[in-house]
Amino acid sequence: MKGFSLRRLTFMFLVAFLVWSSSIETCIARRGKHWRQRRHAAAVSLYKKKTKDHSHGQGHHNYHNGGSKPHKTTPPSPKPKASPSPKPKVKVPSTPPPQKGYGNGQQFKVFDVLHFGAKGDGKTDDTKAFQAAWAAACKVEASTVVVPASYVFLVGPISFSGPYCQANIVFQLDGTIIAPTDAQPWGKGLLQWLEFTKLKGITVQGKGIIDGRGSGWWQDAPYEDPYDDEKKLIIPLNSTVQERSPMPVRNELSGKMPSIRPTALRFYGSFNVTVTGITIQNSPQCHLKFDNCIGVVVHDMSISSPGDSPNTDGIHLQNSKDVLIHGTNLACGDDCVSIQTGCSNVYVHNVNCGPGHGISIGSLGKDNTKACVSNITVRDIIMHNTMNGVRIKTWQGGSGNVQGVLFSNIQVSEVQLPIVIDQFYCDKRTCKNQTAAVALSGITYERIRGTYTVKPVHLACSDSLPCIGVTLSGIQLKPLQERYHLYDPFCWQTFGELTTPTVPPIGCLQIGKPSNNRVQSAYDVCQV
Repeated sequence: MKGFSLRRLTFMFLVAFLVWSSSIETCIARRGKHWRQRRHAAAVSLYKKKTKDHSHGQGHHNYHNGGSKPHKTTPPSPKPKASPSPKPKVKVPSTPPPQKGYGNGQQFKVFDVLHFGAKGDGKTDDTKAFQAAWAAACKVEASTVVVPASYVFLVGPISFSGPYCQANIVFQLDGTIIAPTDAQPWGKGLLQWLEFTKLKGITVQGKGIIDGRGSGWWQDAPYEDPYDDEKKLIIPLNSTVQERSPMPVRNELSGKMPSIRPTALRFYGSFNVTVTGITIQNSPQCHLKFDNCIGVVVHDMSISSPGDSPNTDGIHLQNSKDVLIHGTNLACGDDCVSIQTGCSNVYVHNVNCGPGHGISIGSLGKDNTKACVSNITVRDIIMHNTMNGVRIKTWQGGSGNVQGVLFSNIQVSEVQLPIVIDQFYCDKRTCKNQTAAVALSGITYERIRGTYTVKPVHLACSDSLPCIGVTLSGIQLKPLQERYHLYDPFCWQTFGELTTPTVPPIGCLQIGKPSNNRVQSAYDVCQV
């Protein structure tokens, strides 16, 4: 009995111990669960705080994709949302963001048209993207608008305008810009396609192309359009005269394009303009025009269009001063360089011209207007297969004067009329005779050599205002062949001197000054 009681007491003690032990483990387990929850919450809070600190002003970092990891192990974050499919890769040059602002203490100065939405696929209209890029660059001095290489941008008529733009903007053209070939963007017709106006220190440079795609315009040109009147001097062997060549066969665009044809690239009212490196081709009309500009430099660029494309002058200068053109190749359907009224201090050298109509001053004085041109130098020129070589052309009835002109070291090859003064110019079917004229004086031709196909020299001056001070030296012009009826040199009311023997002899030039030279009126005289 006593032994039984002892065993029973021992059993009861063991049961009590087991119950007490189970209670202790449950308490500890509960305490551990709560502690783990608090630890997890603290870790997540610390992770978010670190992420926020690292991303301040820089955007969020993804530590699971190449970013630095926290030193302590953290619980896995909630499953992230699936990332969108990557966009197709587009060739974009590494340039700063397009918006105007500051980064690393410096103002952004490069504005890529691709960053403003341009596609560059040759089909999408990128005009608005170009406008937006210009609007941003306009606000930043010495900024650069980038038109990247390997893209073709379809751009409608656009004006990159001042006068409130900052100075010294660079238009970096390395891609290709093409013009629309449907009539809708042009409305009833525009005078220019790409225009830079009222700017200071504007530069257009690069290795890119401006393509006017003008063939539709050329074939739609009205038959009554002005044409180069010097064709009247070219008479074939059979003595028949064709007043104007027939227009090309019209294509499917015939009748759709407006009658006013635009200049491809025009600068207006700007100071210190530079154009270099680029190519302008197939303009509907003139390729490159400077109007009311001061300080123009054009060098190491090219202009290209077919020789029979109508009125496609290469470089057209009007009311512009202090102009330098050199190292340039010009092939077009009209004058390679055209120097109009209001131009002075123009220096053209080391230029290749052809096909085309040569380098011309004028036409001047049309519709009885006053023309003033002075201090023009054209030298070191190569001309091949052009209608004219170096030419001055004025209308009857005009006023003003041309003075101080030097044509020097001109190499001509297969040029129809190497030396021309024509004061009876007329690009219409009929022009009436008038006594008033633009006065010509101080015109020098020296070292003009090569081959011609029609007539070596044609100097036709006004009856009422003869040309004076015309000097010729080192002239050596030989006929290419008897392909056309070849004429001897022709002179009319032209006075000056021959300082060396010439080939052929120019015996028609009158030495000295006219005995009854009319004194110009105050209206005729130009202010220098």
